[in-house]
Formats: sequence, structure tokens, C-alpha cells
Amino acid sequence: MRLTVAQALVRFLANQWSERDGAEQRLIAGVFGIFGHGNVAGVGQALAEQGAGTGGPLPYYLARNEQAMVHTAAGYARMRDRLSTFACTTSIGPGATNLVTGAALATVNRLPVLLLPGDVFATRAAGTVLQELEDPRSHGVTVNDALRPVSRFFDRIDRPEQLPPALLAAMRVLTDPAETGAVTLALPQDVQAEAFDWPGELFARRVWHVARPVAEPAALARALDLVRASHRPLIVAGGGAVYSGACEELAGFAARHGVPVAETQAGKGAVPYDHPCAVGAVGHTGTAAANALAREADLVIGVGTRYSDFTTASRTLFGRARFLNVNVAAFDAAKNSGRTLVADAREALRALELPGWTADPGWTARASALTHDWQEQVALLTTGETLTQPVVLGMVNEVARPSDVVVNAAGSMPGDLHRLWRARDPKGYHVEYGYSCMGYEIAGGLGVKLAAPEREVFVLVGDGSYLMMAQEIATAVQEGVKLVIVLVDNRGFASIGGLSESVGARRLGTAYRMRGPAGELDGALVPVDLAANAASLGADVLRADGPESLRVALAKARESTRTTVVYAETVPGPGPATTAWWDVPVAEVSGDGEVRRARAAYEQARRDQRPYL
Repeated sequence: MRLTVAQALVRFLANQWSERDGAEQRLIAGVFGIFGHGNVAGVGQALAEQGAGTGGPLPYYLARNEQAMVHTAAGYARMRDRLSTFACTTSIGPGATNLVTGAALATVNRLPVLLLPGDVFATRAAGTVLQELEDPRSHGVTVNDALRPVSRFFDRIDRPEQLPPALLAAMRVLTDPAETGAVTLALPQDVQAEAFDWPGELFARRVWHVARPVAEPAALARALDLVRASHRPLIVAGGGAVYSGACEELAGFAARHGVPVAETQAGKGAVPYDHPCAVGAVGHTGTAAANALAREADLVIGVGTRYSDFTTASRTLFGRARFLNVNVAAFDAAKNSGRTLVADAREALRALELPGWTADPGWTARASALTHDWQEQVALLTTGETLTQPVVLGMVNEVARPSDVVVNAAGSMPGDLHRLWRARDPKGYHVEYGYSCMGYEIAGGLGVKLAAPEREVFVLVGDGSYLMMAQEIATAVQEGVKLVIVLVDNRGFASIGGLSESVGARRLGTAYRMRGPAGELDGALVPVDLAANAASLGADVLRADGPESLRVALAKARESTRTTVVYAETVPGPGPATTAWWDVPVAEVSGDGEVRRARAAYEQARRDQRPYL
């Protein structure tokens, strides 16, 4: 079959499927793209020839920013438990390098995305071309090489014959639950348009089985012995518990054996907030209940967590506990010098049969009492007469139904959400905190809605993050994809402002203020109208000036059929206290007394760090 490289690529991608537990779905749900000279005559022509309607096998969606399109693909993949994703095509040059941040987010979070950036001429016949990086050390280096360290697989297709093995390798990585992340196939613009006689079997329907690895028997026996010997075990549920569909098994294991369940950002919702064993968020952004239990536990059972520094409070939280790490990725299972159980989370929990064993009843009762006290604090913090951020979050939580999804990524909101949000569904909480990328929220929310059109999606975004990447509102409007975007304006970077003050940086650059007479950024507030900006991108806009008007606006937005932005200016107010440390080094020398005191406190806290040797 004689096709161009780009035509063959498009035909191949349209025939790839994933399968787990007998359920099949398209592996590549569509293509996001922005066309330029580096991909319009190749991938662009191929997509146009096959038809780009949403009813086709490989629909095309126009994005507004290359980084944002990767965020949308990542949000989609996460919502689909990593079983389906999007491809993203760009031109060479700034379009390609804009992919780097999105690729890093996908790889850090173990989310499959396929990147198809154009590249410079493989033949080099045209000489130095527009947007070509000329590296005097090698003619083979292009800007796309910046994607190598943030991709789980990278290849450059310099000849048509290289395409089939590269495509098969790419699909293998995209469907590997332990090794997945961003996959990049760089496509020189001349090669994209080159014709070749392809074997027909390249375009046959291909189903990629997503495995559920089971535990090695000896490792399982060691794990069972470790659990039986514990009295005060604590489960830390991570994203792997959700991706593997292990939530029912996790809830059942905890209930049968009286084991408290704490949750990371990615694992929040793995058990409902009102489950008898649920103790809420753990770590630097954790609840007082979960963190108290973490300090007292004699065994930590990590289920699908990669133990980020926020989860471990920079390795100060878990006292002298031992670790049993259940993870499909051996790299993560080996962390904290724990006993490893390299397996799919669902299969591992099913195999952990412990008839007659329970945690110490006093431990289970203590967990329940601590959680009850914490939920009372949540109720106090999320209600009030003024629009503090916790009150806004509480109001959204009240209006949202169990099947609705909340999306967030950066700033102070992830911490407040982690502690305060009452998750009732394993797919209802979508906070990207592996890379914590400002600008993810709206683009990621678009991906969530595309993956689950039957659910209402509430995108929570602060003014700082909104100003970094709001353009995909226009994409949502163009596609008729309805989002509820709650835009919280506190005129700056609230979380970094507080952190800046704590380390002696005096909130430099964290407030949106004009430059004052003395040349400092301490003048009047910048006169920016974000609500008007959102309206200019095609969204309906509702302004809220108090709790009651916010409740009315949220209800109206939820029932609307159009993307709606609910704009609320918040005021400082009480929030959940931090009960665990985070390692942010303080200047070792300074003439400022506040800095010296902060350094002394830092040195004191650092003494509790465990080396996990």
C-alpha cells in the first residue's frame, strides 16, 4: 500500500486499541494539533484526507497552545485510567519546544501521551531552515532533543522504513502501566511527505493487552508475615490504587482488618471520605488525623504511591515505621527501603488474604476518633459569611454531586483541597500534584470532560494559574464542551507568598501590584479584569460577591449547557493548619534576624529526616 509517512502514521493510529479485563477501547482517541510549516503538509494533510470529524476514527481538535494540548491529553488519560490518550502534533521550532512542560507533567505522573512534533529536513537539502537550531557540535541535534529527558520513549523518523518499529515501540510504552509517560516521535517535515510501499499488516486492527502483574509467591509470603506482625498499620493509597480499579478491594481490605486508610493527592477518593477507615489526606498537605497516625504507625502499606516529598513530609513523617510497598513499578516499590510487592494493586490486595488478623482495636478506634474531630474542623473552615478560599471550596463541594469531578493543579488550592474536599467517587477528584503545573487546570479539565462527557467538571483555578494558560476556554467553546470554571482571584500567588515570607524573601514578586514610587512592586493592585477576559474567550461569566451569590452562581453554572466561569474575589481567612514539614532550604547566612531564626527552625526540623538506608 503506497502512502506517505504521515498518511501511514494516521492510518496506523486509528487502528490501535487497548484492552484490560476484556474491555477494549481506542488507544488513541484523537489528535490535538496546531499546524505550521513543519507538520501541515505531512500530518495535517493526512488528517484532512482521512476526515477530521469527531465521528471518524481519529478526530482532530484545534488547540490554542501546544503545552495545553499535552495537558488535555494527560487529563483525558488520567480520567480513562491510562487506557486511552490523545496524540499531539506540532510544527518544528517553538511549537515543538512548547511541548516540553506538558511532556514532563505526563512522565512525572506516569500518564501516556503521544507527541508528534515536526522536525527539520532529514535530507538537509534545504540548508538552514526556518526555526532550525544550528548546533556546531552535530548536524543531528534539533530542538526536539529537548524532549528526550522528559519522554519515556523518543525516536526520530529519518527514513520511512524506521516508522513501523518506532510505532510498535511507542504503543508498547503507552500501554505499559509501569513504564508509561510521554512518548515522542519526531517527524522531519520532508520525511512526513515521502511515499513508501507499506505492508498491509501494519494497518490491521491491533489490540494491546494492559497487563495486571501478580505478586511473586515468595514476596507475597514475606508481605503477609510483615502485615501479621504489625499492630498499628496504616495504608497510604496512591494513584495506582485508582488506575488499577482497586478501590473496592482497598475498601474491603481496610474494613475487614480495621486498617486506617490515608490518601495522597493522586489517591484521594480511592475510598469515600465517609468510609469507616478513611482518615483523609496524608503528608505536608495532610489532615491532623492522618498525620498523627502516620507518626505512630508501625507499618505503612503503600498502595500505588511513589512517595513524593509532600507525602512523606520530606521523609520526616513516618517515625520508625516499616514499609510494605505495593506497586506495579519496581522503581517505586523499592522506595523507603521497604518490602516490595511488585504487582497490580487490585491483584495484590486480592492476594493479601489474612483470615483472623486485624489491627489493634484501640488503633482502629483512635483513627476513627481523630477523623471525627477533623471532620468537625472541616465543617467549621468551609462555612462562613465571607469568601475565604476554604469557604469557596466548601461551597463547590456542596453543589457538586458525587459523580462530578473537581480539577486543580497549583497554588494554595491543592493543599486546601487535599485536606478539605470530601471525595465520594474515585474519579471525582483530579488534582495534578505530581508536577503541580500552573496552567494545567483549564486544559486538563477539558481532557477530563472529553473522557467523561456524562460528568460535570468543576475546574478550580487561581488568578495566577489562570493568567498563565486560559486559552483553552476558546477550545472548549469551539467544541461545545461544557466546563464550570471557578476562578478564584486573590491578586497574586498566595501559597508562594506565605512560603516566601517564612524563608525571609519578604513576599517578593508574589502580589499583583504596580511598581511604586520607590521602584518596588508595592503600589496599587494591577487593574486586571479576569472575568471580562474569560468572557472575551467565549465563556458565559457569573460574578459572585458573597457565599450566597456564589451558591446561586454555582448551581446556575452546573445546570447550564455552556462553559461558564464563576468569578469570585476571595479575602484572607482561616485555613487548615499544616501539621507536617516540607524541606525548603533557608539561606544559611543573612543579616536579617528573621532569616536567621527561620534557618534555625529549618535545621531543627531537618534532624527528623530518615535516610531510609
